[in-house]
Amino acid sequence: MNLRVLLLYPFTVLYTLITVFRNHLFNIKYSRSFNYDIMTINIGNLSVGGTGKTPMVEYLIKILKGRYSLATLSRGYKRKSNGFLIAKSSSTVNDLGDEPYQFYSKFGEEVTVAVGENRSLAIPRILMEHPETQTILLDDAYQHRTVTPDFNVLLTQFSSPFYEDFVLPSGYLRETRAGAKRANVVVVTKCPTELSVSFKEEIKEKVAKYSNQGTPIYFSSINYGMPVSFNEAQKFSGKVILFAGLADIAPLEEYVGSSFNMIKAISFSDHYDYKSKDIEGLVNLAKAHNAQLLTTEKDMVKIRSNKLFETGNSMGLYYLPISVQFLFSEANEFDSLIKNAIISKYEQEETDKE
Repeated sequence: MNLRVLLLYPFTVLYTLITVFRNHLFNIKYSRSFNYDIMTINIGNLSVGGTGKTPMVEYLIKILKGRYSLATLSRGYKRKSNGFLIAKSSSTVNDLGDEPYQFYSKFGEEVTVAVGENRSLAIPRILMEHPETQTILLDDAYQHRTVTPDFNVLLTQFSSPFYEDFVLPSGYLRETRAGAKRANVVVVTKCPTELSVSFKEEIKEKVAKYSNQGTPIYFSSINYGMPVSFNEAQKFSGKVILFAGLADIAPLEEYVGSSFNMIKAISFSDHYDYKSKDIEGLVNLAKAHNAQLLTTEKDMVKIRSNKLFETGNSMGLYYLPISVQFLFSEANEFDSLIKNAIISKYEQEETDKE
């Protein structure tokens, strides 16, 4: 136990007592939680940020959108608006927040993208405005206990798994490790692609100490695409200044450093709201090194609304698309687990009606 954990331990005890008591009230049904006729799938974690929820939501959209009418529901972290909103053509990143805006930008009218702080109130609003909706993907609602999802996808990052972490503020867990018992499936994210079978089994044993017996455990890595520019006249040089507003830039920095000629990596806080001076400073730095700018897709949706976007784009501004890749040839197994959960939900409802 390091010095930080020791110093903050009294506050951790207090926070733990509060979260355990809160969860207990929901577990004994003293605090009310809602489940809906419609299928709800939650993608969440026990820790604060950085586990790859956004690419996982996009992965689920891709495997489900041809089969079901989908909606996503997020809080809309750091958006400038309040209350319930459904994305439309006039919506901005300030209205929705960066991740929901990214969903809408990428999938458009194929998916209903909604934001709302109170999920239990937002779900009926989605169904009222889009009654054709068959499945709602709840983005980061693991601790939002007023909604009982039909299926919980718990993500934990390979480099900082929940079973080695501590509750806030000593560590980064939002609740105790026992929260893993609510998971229907656990996915260890951002794994090295060369992860060995023996290490995989070791991790599974550690996760299984906290999850329910028989809970499936899968392993995924991040698949990076080729850098994308909005300026078709630009040719990617491979010499880049990397910048990103992430909870943990290390995996991205490692990939870019090994794949391109990375001059420098600049880290901003997660969900950073870029100012004109930030973009100007990045552009000047890139010019000084005769380099191009490279960032994430999530950061790009914010920068595109900045008045200096065209300046950066004219000299070479790229984003790196990412997607989820399941290891050990288990993608089909994971996909089937999700699809069968939806089928079971609606089959049970038909049975209940009879």
